Amino acid sequence: MSPTHETASGGRRLVIVESPAKAKTIKGYLGPGYVVEASVGHIRDLPNGAAEVPAEFKGQSWARLGVNVDSDFQPIYVINADKKAQVKKLKDLLKDSDELFLATDEDREGEAIAWHLQEVLKPKVPVRRMVFHEITKDAIQAAVRNPRELNQRLVDAQETRRILDRLYGYEVSPVLWKKVMPRLSAGRVQSVATRLVVERERERIAFRSAEYWDLTGTFATGRTGDATDPGVFAARLTGVDGRRIAQGRDFSSTGRLKESATVLHLDEAAARTLAAALQDSDFSVRSVESKPYRRSPYAPFRTTTLQQEAARKLGFGAKSTMQVAQKLYENGFITYMRTDSTTLSETAITAARAQVTQLYGAAYLPDKPRVYTGKVKNAQEAHEAIRPSGDRFRTPAETGLTGDQYRLYELIWMRTVASQMKDAVGQSVTVKVAGRSADGRDAEFSASGKIITFHGFMKAYVEGADDPNAELDDRERRLPALSEGDALRAEEIAADGHATKPPARYTEASLVKELEEREIGRPSTYASIIGTILDRGYVFKKGTALVPSFLSFAVVGLLEKHFGRLVDYDFTAKMEDDLDRIARGEAQSVPWLRRFYFGSGQEADRQPQGPSAADAGNGDGDHLGGLKELVTDLGAIDAREVSSFPVGNGIVLRVGRYGPYVERPSDIEGEPGQRADVPDDLPPDELTVELAEEFLAKPSGDFELGTDPATGRQIVAKDGRYGPYVTEILPEDTPKTGKNAVKPRTASLFKSMSLDTVTLEDALKLMSLPRVVGVDPESGAEITAQNGRYGPYLKKGTDSRSIGSEEQLFTITLDEALAIYAQPKQRGRAAAKPPLKELGTDPVSGQPVVVKDGRFGPYVTDGETNATLRQDDSVEAITPERGYELLAEKRAKSPAKKTAAKKAPAKKAPAKKATAKKATAAAKKTTAAKTTTAQKAPSKKAPAKKTAAAAKAAD
Repeated sequence: MSPTHETASGGRRLVIVESPAKAKTIKGYLGPGYVVEASVGHIRDLPNGAAEVPAEFKGQSWARLGVNVDSDFQPIYVINADKKAQVKKLKDLLKDSDELFLATDEDREGEAIAWHLQEVLKPKVPVRRMVFHEITKDAIQAAVRNPRELNQRLVDAQETRRILDRLYGYEVSPVLWKKVMPRLSAGRVQSVATRLVVERERERIAFRSAEYWDLTGTFATGRTGDATDPGVFAARLTGVDGRRIAQGRDFSSTGRLKESATVLHLDEAAARTLAAALQDSDFSVRSVESKPYRRSPYAPFRTTTLQQEAARKLGFGAKSTMQVAQKLYENGFITYMRTDSTTLSETAITAARAQVTQLYGAAYLPDKPRVYTGKVKNAQEAHEAIRPSGDRFRTPAETGLTGDQYRLYELIWMRTVASQMKDAVGQSVTVKVAGRSADGRDAEFSASGKIITFHGFMKAYVEGADDPNAELDDRERRLPALSEGDALRAEEIAADGHATKPPARYTEASLVKELEEREIGRPSTYASIIGTILDRGYVFKKGTALVPSFLSFAVVGLLEKHFGRLVDYDFTAKMEDDLDRIARGEAQSVPWLRRFYFGSGQEADRQPQGPSAADAGNGDGDHLGGLKELVTDLGAIDAREVSSFPVGNGIVLRVGRYGPYVERPSDIEGEPGQRADVPDDLPPDELTVELAEEFLAKPSGDFELGTDPATGRQIVAKDGRYGPYVTEILPEDTPKTGKNAVKPRTASLFKSMSLDTVTLEDALKLMSLPRVVGVDPESGAEITAQNGRYGPYLKKGTDSRSIGSEEQLFTITLDEALAIYAQPKQRGRAAAKPPLKELGTDPVSGQPVVVKDGRFGPYVTDGETNATLRQDDSVEAITPERGYELLAEKRAKSPAKKTAAKKAPAKKAPAKKATAKKATAAAKKTTAAKTTTAQKAPSKKAPAKKTAAAAKAAD
């Protein structure tokens, strides 16, 4: 088909995009003759669990994987249950269409979606691949006029990644279920990202602070200062008698001076003595070094730099940034937001330069356009940088946007315009000040200054920093006009104490940066990776910092010890290189997958064109075990060992199925040791021996209340996982199982009670529930007062009625109970409580967001989606941005709503790739394999879709 194909007049053209919002926008640009419909993401994927595996493949050894590892790793594809109605709708629309335009995103995922649509819909009309990088009228109409062919290499590349991630997740995750805890997951990038966070926490645990001192001198020139020439400046001591003063960088994480450091380490006494000896000394300028300062503008945004900067400046999480950017893209405000490129089109450069002149003047416009080249290894997708859409940029005020969309658009607009502005220039100065102490020591102080004489691009934009204490580029520090030999007077010489700090925890921004610098994973997936490790409980947030849970220590420890290659940083980056070579056609998918899964010998070496053993990640030759071999023998993995971490003084932290706890074994054999729960949200570096001893001081949270006079049994109060409660201690010979088993009486404390104040009398009253209030004279049914999961209530047969307070359980009379039953039973929910806090308008739903008090604690809601506050959130401190982020995360995790349409007539198994020989004998040859929904050559495999549901155990 010609790249300048023109659609014929008349007829109907079906255009399929990925999202309904995008479909609505594009429909407005195409007009009559075009029907624009959304696929709503992927329409099919690998089976998500055994129930989705087609009957013909059930029983095969590989069926649970959804990939026939015995037949060239051919995948089975099934139509997603929640997409069947949409697929039917697309098929019906296609029947009345003369052309089909597949207009999904122009990246690997989008290309795969287009391929799946073509395979499932089986169009009998001409098919065009329509691509665009921005949703503007000109761009959409140009895309219709210039379609291209489907890029099969991108399809195969996406499929290879999907199969790899499925094999990794579905083979390694069950190991975690058996040896650590059920419902855990492992993933190719997810596990490595978790390891990075855990390793940083290990560094913090091993860290020992070191103290060091120096001096700060305040020096006066004797001249009257003004804004351009201050008369006083501060300088810091840098050397004594030619020896450099020790600073934080000279100490190791163990708190000792590094062996290579030939520095003078001042303690407090030495620093104060030196300060006193210098107080009345004469000082002069030893040297003045001046050099030009120049700073060039930052490149336009790509996916990762946008995520980092939105985190620094706007407080957005990576996932929230991408969700807001998606809305901006779909509504035609910015170009495609998943890109590795920093390149701007000529149209964009012209638009940016026009706004520089218009807003800042010709003096800020460089003579030639600035051109940025990408620095991302294996950068894929032929996209531009992220920029405002169109051939004329709308200023933020012209967009009509509000809230988070306005803020993110403004950030992108400023960065794009600034990228086409002149350098900032100025002068930087370093001054050395010398003085001799009363005891004859030569002391040298240093001060640095910076003056920006022309701000250039900084007029429009200055990049943020991961370190909140870091000095930004536009910060000026003015020093007096000084010359060598100038005399100075010391107004004050002060001793300053410092302590080294542990390495900072990762934030979302710095973790994204670290993953990209290590070339691990794809930048477009980082937001979902961080979302996954947060959702899985491997990491939680403390402010903006990512803190690993104790659970993640157990998981990472197991993976490092028994699957070290799979979480090795270099190996993971090398896998990324290999996958990109496959995408470029420089390597073949099947041999590479065979070597990864089966290893370097036997099964893996059936085809010589596969990568070498070194290509698979180990370069030591001979037979190298693959993934299958690694997960086969789990006997060497000691479940208790991988979940145990020494704290000190014989205390061990263990990760149990119900959370972390500390334990100190008994010195007497056979006797139980001490044990106490550890809060789930305790950062691991804060678990000291002293804190563990505090936990163990009340090993089970038991408070002995006394003896029940009626039974003689001991009554205790405990702090359980679901709250405080009281219970009785049964005699040791009491049967606990079987038909004669006896269960102890147990009752939760009222909300008004606490473990510190509950009494034996309170406990006995609580355990006396349910209480018989009386008998209904009309029906003869007994009415009881009970305390349940949803609060206090009355029960008469099967008729339950809520009562006002827990205290009423003991005071309500039969007459009061009958009066309640005499009222019509309230249907539906009780009147809603007023909100605890109003946050603003959600950028996604456009609805007001409030914080409410719910059954399980405070939560944020926009009326459609509810999200419970996390452990490190509070009603008082929660910001609007945090509220929007929690809602966005909840939406991303929630399953798609099922369509209430009529059920289509039953059809045979969902679309899948016919791949497989049945594992029983060679019943079918691979070359004869067919799909039930498409015909494809055996050397090709259908690409796979990655959805939150199907990627349950993978990245």
